[in-house]
Parts: sequence; C-alpha cells; structure tokens
Amino acid sequence: MALAVREVVHEWQPRGAADRLWDHREPEVLLAGPAGTGKSRGALEYVHHLACQHPKLRVLMTRKTRTSLTQSALKTWENQVLHPLDRVTFRTTEQEYRYPNGSTVVVGGLDKPSKIMSSEYDLAYVQEATELTEEDWESITTRLRAGILPWQQLVADCNPVQPTHWLKQRVDAGKTRLLESRHEDNPVLWDRVAADWTPGGRDYIAKLDALTGVRKERLRWGRWAAAEGLVYEGWDAAVHLIDRFAIPLSWPRYWVCDFGFTNPFCWQAWAADPDGRLYRYQEIYQTQRLVEDHARLVLQVTAGEPRPQAVVCDHDAEGRATFEKYAEVTTTAAHKAVQEGVQAVAARLQRAGDGQPRVYLLRDSLVGRDAHRVEAKRPTCTEEEVDGYVWDTRQQRKRGEEPLKEDDHGMDCLRYLVAHVDLVGTAHVWRL
Repeated sequence: MALAVREVVHEWQPRGAADRLWDHREPEVLLAGPAGTGKSRGALEYVHHLACQHPKLRVLMTRKTRTSLTQSALKTWENQVLHPLDRVTFRTTEQEYRYPNGSTVVVGGLDKPSKIMSSEYDLAYVQEATELTEEDWESITTRLRAGILPWQQLVADCNPVQPTHWLKQRVDAGKTRLLESRHEDNPVLWDRVAADWTPGGRDYIAKLDALTGVRKERLRWGRWAAAEGLVYEGWDAAVHLIDRFAIPLSWPRYWVCDFGFTNPFCWQAWAADPDGRLYRYQEIYQTQRLVEDHARLVLQVTAGEPRPQAVVCDHDAEGRATFEKYAEVTTTAAHKAVQEGVQAVAARLQRAGDGQPRVYLLRDSLVGRDAHRVEAKRPTCTEEEVDGYVWDTRQQRKRGEEPLKEDDHGMDCLRYLVAHVDLVGTAHVWRL
C-alpha cells in the first residue's frame, strides 16, 4: 500500500518494509534489514500517523537506554517527522510529546523502566530491538492494553545480528512478524525511475561494500550472520553489557590506552569492585585527534574521580611520553602476549562460582561518537568490535594463531587491562 503521509506538510512515501507495515496488525512486528534502509523513519512515520488519526492514543517510544534514544530516534522524530504545523509539544517533566487531539507519545529508556512501565499504551515502538533482553520485550507487551486502537501492537526495528539471537528465534517461532527492508527501499539511496543508485546512494553503498566479514554480511546484505572464528565466544551482550550505575569512590580505578590517529585512539577508564570484577565506565574512541588533545580530554572527564592505580599503554614510546606529559601521569607498558591475554579475558567472560562473570562494559560510556567512523559504518566503541573480532586464519604465525588486526582497538585495551590485573599485578605510582 502506497500512502503519502501529511502531504500538506511534507511528502514521505513508504517503500518496502515501511510500506508493508501499514497493512499489518499482528501484535509484534519487526522491521529488520541492512544499515540505511529507512527502517526507523518508516516506523516513526507510522507512529505519528496513528497518533494524529486516533485521539487520545498512548504510544511508548523506547530503546535500551534513554541516552541512545536521544542520539538516534528522537533526532529523526523531531527533524524529519514532526513539523511545526502539527502543533505537537514536548513536556519535559513528563518526557512526552502531546498532540492537539489528546494523543501522547511517551519517551524513555529501559535502563529506567519504572518511569515508563507503570502506564498503559496502545502502541510501542522499540528502536534497535536486538539491544533488549527477551524479558524487556515481553514486559513491554504486558503494557499494551490501553484500548484506544482496535489493535495493540509492538513495532520495532533492528539491524540483523547473530542467527541465535532471541529475537530471530522469536521470528522463526512465529511469535513476531518479520518485515525485511533493503537499500532499494530508501529513496535517498535508490532512484526508482532511473532504476539506479542516486549519487549519494552510490557513495553510501561503496562504503558498505568496503566492509569485511560479519559486518558486511549484516550491514550490506541484511543477513542474520555469525562471525566465523569468533575470538570471544563467551561474550553475551545481554550479560556483559550492563546499565550504568554510580561507581563507589572507594573502588580502584585503571586507565588503559591504545594509540592511534588514522586508526582510532582508544582510552578506557575501568573500576574494580571489592570482589575483583572489572567495569569499563568511560571510553574515548576517536580518530584524527592528537594524543595531547586526548590527554586533556581525559583529565576533563575524570575530574573529581579517584586517581588510577595504573595507566596501562601500548608500547608506542612517543605516544606514551606525550600522554604522560599532558595527562600528568606515569604509564606502564602493556603486557602484549596475545594468546595469554586473550585467554585471561575469555576466563573473565565466563561465569564464576557466584554465577557472575568478572568483566563488564557499562552502556553509554562513550565520550563523543566519532562521526568519521559512523559514516564509514565501522565500530565506534569497544562493544561494537566484539562480534567482528575473529582469529586470523589467513596465515600461520610462528607464535601461533592470533586475532585479525582489524577493528581491534578496544579489544586491545580490554586485553591489556585484564593482563595487567590478572597476569602482571597492579603496582603503580601516580606522578605528583
């Protein structure tokens, strides 16, 4: 069904999965496909149209964290979907958009579920649904009972991940309707009249064609693919990637650096709890910036925090000297035995006797996202590297098999830190 939404205000013509969405009334509908196919725009236009057409409709718009929702869906919502003539207002206290007809779109993150899960809705939209746990998903479905729409529905979008993900299994079991999107669905990329890529589309597809491995399978072709030869098979984002919390000042801190300019410079701040578990809570992952500028930023974002017990760095002598000078620290060279370090990280990813792993990454730790990396569809933080961190099987190395040296800057930092704590020790003195 081709439907022009609010033609008086702006023209938007749904295509592909975004078009088929309007004809589906199943309780759970997932738009999935490669990067840049217009999935989120289509779902948001659908939400807005229903809010305009059904007075007093209540909609939940959410993502795993409120911060990530602000940086993604809400930008599209406010800059492309809403228009001043719609007379939709945002109530900061209630964190909701209000329509003249009484409809409401509530926004929030599932990192603070009490703020959004105590109400009832007719419709929910979840962006990047693969970030959720199945428990998150099912909790949302229990809130869909407001009764304004003739049907209640959870609409979500995502890029494909591994085929064993609970969301794909839910699709395969027939619980969730899958609508697959393709790059040709996005009019910004594909000219239907000319049956060819637009100039911008040709550049965008070229970037995706330059990807390798599992990232290309997922972001270019939209396949639910798993990386072959994954280094950290014990990694589970649902377990190891956790919501932010206030870290006690008494917990020891560590910094770790992997230097780069054309490739990303990666700096991570870690804390250790009384049981020795490690938590990454801040990260800089940035290209095209001098080490001295990174060092100044590190001092800025760590102001008021306990001083680190160790600053573990890559062996680059010039990078270490510059970082020491501008961050006012003494660094120690990383323990770089790859196999030994990988095994130490893998051991921490496993659940210990108390049922918990020994290493975690806190969500939304990134201090600014690198626009160049975003445009190139390359990882922008450590957690985005894990799924593509694979063993290098192209050649036999004298020291044994090693990971492929590609998009591994956060992985190197993780390995350096765990090796330092578990294999070397933490004796260190801050430069006063």
